[in-house]
Amino acid sequence: MKIVTNEDFNSLTQRAWVEIDYQALAHNVSSLKRILAPETKLMTVIKADAYGHGAITVAKAVLDSGADYLAIATLSEGIDLRKAGINAPIMILGAINTPDEIKEIIRWNLEPTICNSEQGAIFARTLADLGQRLSVHLKIDTGMSRLGTLWHETVTFVKEIKYCPYLSIKSLYSHLATADDLDPTVINLQHERFKEAIRELKAHGIHIPMVHLANSAGTMVGQEFHYDMVRVGLGLYGLYPAPHLRDKVSLKPVMAVKTRITHIKEVPVGTGVSYGHSFKCDRPSTIAVIGIGYADGVPRLLSNKMKVIIRGKYIPQIGNITMDQIMLDITDFPDLKVGDIVTLIGQNSDLTISADDWANIIGTISWEILCGFKHRLPRI
Repeated sequence: MKIVTNEDFNSLTQRAWVEIDYQALAHNVSSLKRILAPETKLMTVIKADAYGHGAITVAKAVLDSGADYLAIATLSEGIDLRKAGINAPIMILGAINTPDEIKEIIRWNLEPTICNSEQGAIFARTLADLGQRLSVHLKIDTGMSRLGTLWHETVTFVKEIKYCPYLSIKSLYSHLATADDLDPTVINLQHERFKEAIRELKAHGIHIPMVHLANSAGTMVGQEFHYDMVRVGLGLYGLYPAPHLRDKVSLKPVMAVKTRITHIKEVPVGTGVSYGHSFKCDRPSTIAVIGIGYADGVPRLLSNKMKVIIRGKYIPQIGNITMDQIMLDITDFPDLKVGDIVTLIGQNSDLTISADDWANIIGTISWEILCGFKHRLPRI
């Protein structure tokens, strides 16, 4: 991904871009830390290229703002951060299964997750062959049904890892499946299972240095879910996992997506617009073309349903969204010109369009919208 500073950004030649507000990012880190207990650490989740925001620059910004830990999904994401000179603790959330991966983890001083005994055995054999010791995080499944050993098998699992001479347990954690739901039934069930697992470990005299459970939603729900650390992803980028959590913490959106008008034309009544003519002009119309499309991450499902902001006005999009270009109906706005900046996501004057707005229109989640903006859009 191309990262560009404001000084290097040639506003006359860029067709479309993503703006990253690092002051908003710093604000979000500070706001999140304020709702944590003083002893609770903040792990910032920057997997998937920091949800499309640019992992390396986001990592540096959040660490400067007071984040304690970084989390990524894949080994390669961790290696990229280390190559960029980032020395903070980095936890890998995804499963690791091969000796070659383990060797790279050691080389780059990363902290992997072990999800079950079989993976633990691979780690034990590989580390014994290398004569290396490694800090690891253990994951238990309390109801997500994804990665992790089933919660009622926690003691057996932890003992197998604990008594391996080359493995050092850094933390035990689980992941919440429905923390953003108004119905607390499942989150409370998962919480009880997590607490029971911890009680069983203590009953067997097993001490775990750090335990953590809360994702962004769990962090906002309440301090009873915070434990020694919280893992915040979506909230870091200024969005809320659910509307009812908006009053829990003050967040500012970090990402804006912008482009420019590249072409304007007049067409007669009845003119079809774009592939398939899904829109036909019911009056003589002025059409503006903007230089962005679904190849950049604008979902085609938004066709004829989205709006943009130009000069503090909402402008309707018309016709099917194409790979590189989108059409707008600017008939009612004759003062608009080629080169005018168009805001697709973000704030312009007093108007705002959010990733949540797009997600609600097409029936998806804001996480998917943020992660969808492609690398050919420079991050400013």
